Amino acid sequence: MIAMKVYNNDTIAAISTAVGEGAIGIVRLSGERAVEIASKILRQNNKTSLSDRRSHSIFLASVVDPEDGSLVDEVLVSIMRAPNTYTREDIVEINCHGGAVALRKTLGLALAAGARIADPGEFTKRAFLNGRIDLTQAEAVIDAIRSRTDAALKAAINQLEGGLSRDIGDIAEDIANVLTQIEAAVDFSDEDIETLPKQHLIETLRGAVNKIDRLVRTAVRGRILKEGVKTAIIGRPNVGKSSLLNALLRRERAIVTPVPGTTRDIIEEMVNVRGIPLILTDTAGIRDSNDEVERIGIEFSRKAIKAADIIICVLDASQEICDEDLALISEIGRDTAVLVLNKTDLPQKISRENLQLPGNFKAVVKVSAISGAGVEALEEEIEKILLDGSVGIAGSTIITNARHEQLLEMALGHVREATALIEADQPEEIVSTVLKESLDCLAEITGEAIGDDILGRIFSQFCIGK
Repeated sequence: MIAMKVYNNDTIAAISTAVGEGAIGIVRLSGERAVEIASKILRQNNKTSLSDRRSHSIFLASVVDPEDGSLVDEVLVSIMRAPNTYTREDIVEINCHGGAVALRKTLGLALAAGARIADPGEFTKRAFLNGRIDLTQAEAVIDAIRSRTDAALKAAINQLEGGLSRDIGDIAEDIANVLTQIEAAVDFSDEDIETLPKQHLIETLRGAVNKIDRLVRTAVRGRILKEGVKTAIIGRPNVGKSSLLNALLRRERAIVTPVPGTTRDIIEEMVNVRGIPLILTDTAGIRDSNDEVERIGIEFSRKAIKAADIIICVLDASQEICDEDLALISEIGRDTAVLVLNKTDLPQKISRENLQLPGNFKAVVKVSAISGAGVEALEEEIEKILLDGSVGIAGSTIITNARHEQLLEMALGHVREATALIEADQPEEIVSTVLKESLDCLAEITGEAIGDDILGRIFSQFCIGK
């Protein structure tokens, strides 16, 4: 088990807003001496002492250099007193003008006055160590910051509000109830103590198995929402790959000309398709070429095909299918491929019906990338391919963290093993040990039992100031 408040009671400070010019930049202090340190570098427009200011108030002040009294910036200062703060410590936030010089100068004065620079994620780490949030909620903070779509943000906020913690707690309670019965049977084996029937214990554990399994199955969608889906748009030259990229982006990103081989390098963009972040790669047209630069681009295209999670293969439906098209189709080894018949605004020479396709194509979609016709149908097919059969996001917990997924799978294995042991009338001591292992896995997810090394790795992913 970790100990609460394992750090020194020092006061930390950091710039908590993005680097660069902006209307406002915030220097944040947290710790027992936050108010004391801030008072050394702030001059107020009235005689009220900083220590006399009420909690959760904001007021006008000036940042001054204590050495020479020179003015650094005019600021708004917020004071929030423990325990009703983000870290459960005293917090002072100095809202400067957003220039880098004023922010760095203010931070430097705070450090000179007795604060130390915060480690990455240390404000959130203190919130966890002080018991305001558990580890799943702390990890949700970084997921919320890095969310690329509304769906990813909703998943992060659900976890931040304790959705996963409640689910884990519910599962742990079921397992603990069975463990209590098992241990009672061991401790009072010589006494006439009534325990629950064996079948009741088995049914309770099967219920826990179903709950864990449901969470584990959401991890596929969680990875998609968090990491995005690598999507390669491929085809021979001049079939409309760049036009399709522009149509999906709803803006002109790639150069489009009637000249075959215009795209010679990889173009990569992220697009939100029905809540799914697609990392779109527009590749060079694949064909035999004597042009050295184009050949390099084609080699990049083949690498992009191998790295892609999903492939959009584009054919020009206004022309007869050719050997280059067929050769490219035969190269696709993914079972998540979509065939797009482009240029449907022109007279058609390829139909969906006369195509002989391998089974790895999940859908065939007719599109006019120039007019936008069929683009929504393509997006719908992509959503079906990626999320077919997965748990929806509305009102449910989504596992977006590989650490959580791994620990849940371990807990699932232990609970299944314990169930089988009870069914086989194995000794209670063995069952008890296995159930405790499952509870340890769940406790590691929420942070009730976790090593300092793992904790350090988790919070090292945060930016300084959060």
